[in-house]
Amino acid sequence: MSEQGRKGLSRRWWVAGAGVTGLAGAAYSIYQAAPSFWRQYRSEMQRLIRPPQHVPDPGRWSGKGMHLAWLGHSTVLLKVDGFTILTDPVFSERAGLNFGPVTLGLKRLVAPALSLEKLPRVDLIVLSHAHMDHFDIPSLRALESRRTEVITAWGTTDLLRPERYRSVRELRWGEEATAGGVKLRGQQVNHWGARMRSDTWRGYCGYVIEAGRYRILFGGDTADTHYFSGLASARGFDLAVMPIGAYNPWIRYHCTPEQAWRMANEARAHYFLPVHHRTFALGREPEREPVERLFNAAGARHERIVLQAIGQEFHLS
Repeated sequence: MSEQGRKGLSRRWWVAGAGVTGLAGAAYSIYQAAPSFWRQYRSEMQRLIRPPQHVPDPGRWSGKGMHLAWLGHSTVLLKVDGFTILTDPVFSERAGLNFGPVTLGLKRLVAPALSLEKLPRVDLIVLSHAHMDHFDIPSLRALESRRTEVITAWGTTDLLRPERYRSVRELRWGEEATAGGVKLRGQQVNHWGARMRSDTWRGYCGYVIEAGRYRILFGGDTADTHYFSGLASARGFDLAVMPIGAYNPWIRYHCTPEQAWRMANEARAHYFLPVHHRTFALGREPEREPVERLFNAAGARHERIVLQAIGQEFHLS
């Protein structure tokens, strides 16, 4: 295997799970597969995490309309007619295996646009799948509240402490649940759900979110697929939250920006929020390449793309 291949393998192992138990076992297995990871890990210890370009102010958001901010990676804060939703919350400095205060995994490039302490009250957490760059245990522990509901993919509740939330419900593709008057339906995507390589029973979902007059598509994590074309209706979607990064070399598991744009159009989404880029170096593509390719794909319709920089806000009344 080439040096680049070993680096790519180590990156993907850390966010999907090393598949071993214990710090020493994890370290040894990853070293055997890709010793370049440890060189990268040591170099990252010296690298500072950049501050976000923008800092949102959800305290100023109205209780009417749809308001949102991209906090980094696939973490989006939405407020829809006063109801607050948080997708795939990852606020840790690293995404990876947690051993008490130590996390072995990839270091953020950019800090979250809001700290956990500055988040408003979260009514609903939506989790797409159990990969560590989407399902961050320390963040989810910090967000535990008897006022907060959780919707997650099937076979992932065991990773949470359900009794510390108001409710935790799993969805399969096509299943529906309601939280605070917001209806969610599990949507099939082209990805996989195992966290530790062997736990292949875990599910993975995108979601159709219907909140009053607003309809939102949260694509979760997906490779290219035509599953979203079946969602097209006369109503369409006000917003599609779609991943656009980590396609090089992981094209089997992550869509390109051009594919993400096409899938959102197939679902008849008007506004497009690109996520899953500029936060962790999961792939080999340059940091700015995904958003540049997205704008090229959109062409004259680029005004439909919102929040290309971490911390930006968007409002729709």
